[in-house]
Amino acid sequence: MDLLAFARGPALSFSLAIFVLGVIWRLVGVLALSPWNDLSPPREGAPPNWLSAIQAVFRKMIPHRTFLTAGMFTTANGYVFHIGLAIVVLLFVPHILFIRSLFGVSWPGLPNGVVFGVGALTAASLLAALAYRLTSPVLKLISRPNDYISWLLTFVPVVTGLAAAAHVGARYETLLALHVLSICAFLIWFPFGKLMHAFLFVLSRGATGVRFGHRGAQL
Repeated sequence: MDLLAFARGPALSFSLAIFVLGVIWRLVGVLALSPWNDLSPPREGAPPNWLSAIQAVFRKMIPHRTFLTAGMFTTANGYVFHIGLAIVVLLFVPHILFIRSLFGVSWPGLPNGVVFGVGALTAASLLAALAYRLTSPVLKLISRPNDYISWLLTFVPVVTGLAAAAHVGARYETLLALHVLSICAFLIWFPFGKLMHAFLFVLSRGATGVRFGHRGAQL
């Protein structure tokens, strides 16, 4: 079995299993926590809990105006690499074909050149995020290994994917194998690192919105 066959076979199957089981385990663990019960009556005019939760999830996607100027780079750059990653993962034709092989569903993709450009912009955005973390006194102080590992395991699949698409650095089969293996590492780490925020942010913001809404406060 060569490296590519191993990456696309046992390695990918194992990492997908860890990803699915890990995400379910984390979500069940959070949802199984003791429920928060506020026995006080809701403030007059308080919206329903579900509405407060939805409002909190979407409202917090834009920083409060008090912090908008100071956090402009972080906010804008965060949107660049999150949207960029979504486009690369979901709208690159080879990725769509791979997803179809797993789940039997597909959709139209973007031209390869467009996705390659978005991928390059995403890689640059991730590098900018790292540089900002290393140069910001506050971020540097509060950063932990989890932050850097999560960054690295997000950055490497983007770079190896770009290298494979451009046929630069090694044989295509080797580059593709490295790309798939980097995705396997990403999937294994995902449930146990800060990348899990992709799921948990909805629960945490929703819970905060319910608490604030119950008390008649605005987020």
